[in-house]
Amino acid sequence: MSYRNPLPTVDVLIELDGRPGTLVFIERGHEPHGWALPGGFVDAGETVADAAIREAKEETGLDVELVELFHVYSDPARDPRRHTLSVVFIARATGEPVGDDDATRADVAPADAPPGALVFDHATIVSDYLTYKRTGQRPPPRR
Repeated sequence: MSYRNPLPTVDVLIELDGRPGTLVFIERGHEPHGWALPGGFVDAGETVADAAIREAKEETGLDVELVELFHVYSDPARDPRRHTLSVVFIARATGEPVGDDDATRADVAPADAPPGALVFDHATIVSDYLTYKRTGQRPPPRR
């Protein structure tokens, strides 16, 4: 029997200490090109929390502390390459991010003004994050 299940991924909303209202964004080195939140695929045998910490380190050089599990995004169209689902965390870090691994560069920008157009569904994730920060309301489950 063959299954066609979505692939698990993680994304991390990294808040830098001393820089309120900003997030860390990465410029992707692979298709689809553009700006994104740090993140990537969960490896076999890895928890989603460990994957989030690993991907943040690989793509930004930052050691993050996961603060909250924010939300899960699973729209089949969220990634043009294939059906994925993303477990999104809010994390804290100190330091200056540097793009590495899949990221050609990393930048810190106001959450409401990313350094460029966001790929995947990351504009939705950031918008939901901003609403959550302003109101305390998490996004509802999406169908």
